[in-house]
Amino acid sequence: VQLEESGGGLVQAGGSLRLSCAASGRTFSSYTMGWFRQGPGKEREFVAAITWSGGVTHYADFVKGRFTISRDNAKNTVYLQMNSLNPDDTAVYYCAAAQISAWPRGYRPNHADFGSWGQGTQVTVSS
Repeated sequence: VQLEESGGGLVQAGGSLRLSCAASGRTFSSYTMGWFRQGPGKEREFVAAITWSGGVTHYADFVKGRFTISRDNAKNTVYLQMNSLNPDDTAVYYCAAAQISAWPRGYRPNHADFGSWGQGTQVTVSS
């Protein structure tokens, strides 16, 4: 599956952005989709993930209550709604796909599970 992110940009602290990730490929609906980010001088880190049905989501602790991941399988698109942004959220945000249709009990998405990646979209939050 090929992925392309959009929606990044410059926003003031406290503002919101909505990222989109368009996927190509006939089996999009069978993939777990995720968002990761890499800030300046930092390693890539997990942000959020969603099962193929959209029924189960998982978030990094630092975005809980602020970010929401969702998907529209009819449009082959996954979204990341980001609210209450702060300068620490400044990063390149990457969309990723994992060939995992259902999550075993206790499963938590991690970087190694995602085999397809987009090019990333820059999010900059000014103070």
